Amino acid sequence: MTSSEQPGRGLLGLVFVLPVTVLLAAGVGGPVRTLEVLGPPIAFALPIVAMIAFWWADWPGTLLRGGWTGVSDTALVAAGGVVLARLGRDTVPLAAGIFTLMLQLTLVGEGRPLRGRGTHWPGAAALALCWVAGLGLYLGLVPTGVVPGEDYAAFSAVLGAWQMIFFVALRGRPFARIRRRAVRLATAHGVVVACAGATFWVPPTVAGSAIASVLVVAMLFEAGPAVRVSLPVVLLTAALATLLPPVARWAAVPERLVGAWTAHTTLNALSLAVILHVAVWRRWPASAP
Repeated sequence: MTSSEQPGRGLLGLVFVLPVTVLLAAGVGGPVRTLEVLGPPIAFALPIVAMIAFWWADWPGTLLRGGWTGVSDTALVAAGGVVLARLGRDTVPLAAGIFTLMLQLTLVGEGRPLRGRGTHWPGAAALALCWVAGLGLYLGLVPTGVVPGEDYAAFSAVLGAWQMIFFVALRGRPFARIRRRAVRLATAHGVVVACAGATFWVPPTVAGSAIASVLVVAMLFEAGPAVRVSLPVVLLTAALATLLPPVARWAAVPERLVGAWTAHTTLNALSLAVILHVAVWRRWPASAP
């Protein structure tokens, strides 16, 4: 795809993304019921989406043709999300940490040392490794009382926002300019984690809005890097973080769940819809001949 096809291709993609977002945010008996029913499975499905999109290049869906590629991969994601949610006892902070580790390994760490050692098993190994590491971190910090579950999930969201900013919006800049891989990876890991640590106070609603905004602007509309990304991302982040809470209240979401539903709508629903459309469905049906 060339930049000349934008913003038309992105606008056409919204025909897929927006209805899917609404369905995932409020399609199961309203916002509250949807948050309860779909929140955990979607959160646990996100690492599987990352594996299929960024490690497997849409396999096993590539064994089929046309729109069936996206259908089969989406079915695998949905089934995997349900199974892993039950395995993880619907613990959303655990899922958030695992997904963040998956992105840290895949984007920030360039998939090293697993990438390039095979076709499909490195992706499965990455998912398993992030599960083991994520479970260990969660059990070591949250049940022991060292870190509250909400704070653990909030930090994961902030870390995810920085991952998106550096490696989706900015396409890996400025780290890509470092030629030596070991230095590049060490620098990237350190800077991303340091930025997250310095901004840990950012609310999950804002961090989630930033993640979704980067995906919409840089992935769906392919704007970038830097100058063409910055203003649209900031404006969309502000719009989502400002407008979604009133929408939740208008839809009779209890005040104690407004933040959780807003984060679910951005982090889970909108972000997943964009990734599915662009990276899994390969923009089908917009890309269909």
